[in-house]
Amino acid sequence: MRTLVAIPVYNEQRYVQQVLERVLAHAPDVLVIDDGSTDATPLLLSQFPVEVIRHARNRGYGRSLMDAFRWAATDHFDWVITMDCDDQHEPASIPDFVDAITRGDADLISGSRYLAPSIDDDRPPPERRKINAEITSEINRRLGLSITDAFCGFKAYRVRAIRDLRLDVDGYAFPLQFWVQAVAAGLRIREIPVKLIYNDLNRSFGGPLDNQQVRLAHYRTVLYRELQRCADRLPPSAIEGLASIGAKG
Repeated sequence: MRTLVAIPVYNEQRYVQQVLERVLAHAPDVLVIDDGSTDATPLLLSQFPVEVIRHARNRGYGRSLMDAFRWAATDHFDWVITMDCDDQHEPASIPDFVDAITRGDADLISGSRYLAPSIDDDRPPPERRKINAEITSEINRRLGLSITDAFCGFKAYRVRAIRDLRLDVDGYAFPLQFWVQAVAAGLRIREIPVKLIYNDLNRSFGGPLDNQQVRLAHYRTVLYRELQRCADRLPPSAIEGLASIGAKG
């Protein structure tokens, strides 16, 4: 079994060295997707034995993940583990994902910062936790899931299982499209606990998405569009009430 660790980065000169040092202690195959960094991140990446995809301009979090999936499929990896580079995902948890992979009972292993909270965990910004809770609850109700953290980027994906998904959301709403397509494709989903770490409570989503209501509306627009696109492969609960709230396909 071959496993790739893929790390999207954007202007992460503050953290990239310490993160990569710790990741390489657990994983020999590492891919970094540099999403158009304008700081010293590209120079720092050159100091490490990692593969690098570089976007000439910022393309978005979702595009970085899609590039990682394509790389993993082309290079015949069996699994790809994704994690962030802002020191909010603990590289020491990589073996936990590998252990879950070896059980062989899942196609998607999703980290959850809320599955088994620890007294050592940080407190998330209230508005971010609120949006996560609202969207997670709606995903569970519509898709028949019981996940606890819809937005955690620390995940392991079975490459063969996601190869035929039609993913095209470039930005931060990528998880909403992915959850819908994962259920539509019949992927087996498990959650495992990961530590809740928030180093920067003021971290920006960029532009209008920093506004809580704008961000929540954007997430729901992407979610509802994808529910309608995949309606024929989803439970009836998936599209209940969509027409009445003006969702568009």
